[in-house]
Amino acid sequence: MTESRRAGPLRHLADAYAALLRGLLGLCVLVLVFPVSLQVFSRYTALIPHYIWTEEMARFALVWMVMLGAILAVREGTHFIVDVFPLLSPRANAVMELVSGSFVLVMAVVFLVWGWEFTEFAFYRISEMAELPLWLIHVAWPIAGFSWVLFMGQRMADAFTLLRGGAA
Repeated sequence: MTESRRAGPLRHLADAYAALLRGLLGLCVLVLVFPVSLQVFSRYTALIPHYIWTEEMARFALVWMVMLGAILAVREGTHFIVDVFPLLSPRANAVMELVSGSFVLVMAVVFLVWGWEFTEFAFYRISEMAELPLWLIHVAWPIAGFSWVLFMGQRMADAFTLLRGGAA
C-alpha cells in the first residue's frame, strides 16, 4: 500500500476493520490447531477417544482462515497480483492498479451477491457432526465480497488520486 494515505473517517474505520480481521485470522489459526491436534493424538495414541466433530471444526476454521487471509491480502495489495511489469513508474503502477482492481471488484461483487444466496440456502441447516448452523461457514463468502469492495475501492481511489496529480 502507499506510504502516505489520506486520513478520513472511512479510512480509520477500514483500518479498525482490518485490525479486527487480523485478530480473527489469528484466532482461526488457534482454533484450527485444537481439532487437528486432537485428530492426530487420537489417531496415534489410545489416550483420548476418536472425536468425529474435529474434522468438521477444522474445516470450518480452515475456510474462515482462507477467506480472512484473502481479505487482508487484497487490502495489502498482495493478492491477485502478478508482477509482469515490475519496474514501472508510479503513474503506470496506478493505471495497473485500476485495471487489475476492476477485475477484483467484479469477483468481489460475484462473491457478495451469490455468496449471500449461498448463505440464505444454509440459514435453516446444521452441520452433521458438530451440529453447528451452516450459515456460520457460508457467510464467509459475502463478507469477503463486501471487504474486497471496501479495500479494493480504497486502493483504486488512491490510484485515481495519484493519476489526477494528488498525493495518494
